[in-house]
Amino acid sequence: MQLTNKQILRYSRHLILPEIGTSGQTKICSASVLCVGAGGLGSPAILYLAAAGIGKIGIVDCDNVELTNLNRQIIHRTSDIGRPKTESAFETIKNINPDVEVETFKEKLSSTNALKIIKPYQIVIDGSDNFPTKFLINDACVMLKKPYIYGSVLRFEGQATVFAPHIEAPCYRCLHPESPPPGTVPSCAEAGVFGVVPGLIGIIQATETLKLIAQVGKPLLGRLLLFNALDMKFKELKIRRDTQCPICGKNPSITKLIDYK
Repeated sequence: MQLTNKQILRYSRHLILPEIGTSGQTKICSASVLCVGAGGLGSPAILYLAAAGIGKIGIVDCDNVELTNLNRQIIHRTSDIGRPKTESAFETIKNINPDVEVETFKEKLSSTNALKIIKPYQIVIDGSDNFPTKFLINDACVMLKKPYIYGSVLRFEGQATVFAPHIEAPCYRCLHPESPPPGTVPSCAEAGVFGVVPGLIGIIQATETLKLIAQVGKPLLGRLLLFNALDMKFKELKIRRDTQCPICGKNPSITKLIDYK
């Protein structure tokens, strides 16, 4: 594709960056990204990707906007309460950047639809808030050889990384081989979350997505970034591929998608 005069003006601050330039911005405008969840993590990630000019953004979310969402899910407004999050997110994206193509899926990601939904997209962002969905995203991305931009938050802490075993990085199961039993890990609804933390982690996810697309910088491959808002500290842990991983190891035991409870 070739950038229009209007796009050249809109993305001028990207274009003057030597690392991005016309080539990088063209890649961004031609890219497709799927975000699973339009909540605390998905909101900032989607907003910045739309502003950056991602050509096509897909959004998977089966929930409606609730009042309790609004302290952190900044893609939605008070007037959106009761509406599907996919509808609210669609309108916000179009107001930010009408050039972006938006595809919405008002359904829950499952073993029956995950491969079909994910397959057309280059990169998948994890905006989910539960372990079953994270394992499902990981397994589908491993099978389809798609980068999985991971994020997770709870209380005052968050973490992010890029899972991509098809380019020799670990997958989610290299870090967590199995889903924890139901009820052993509290949800944000049970434990709470400091509203700005998912905003920060979501922006990191958007940053890693754009870096991969434009092929600049050093992505979080094999590096788990940890953030603590109370101490305002970042830490980094090295993570490696597990040769015995049940899905990306030498002899995978998982060959089809699983719906965990």
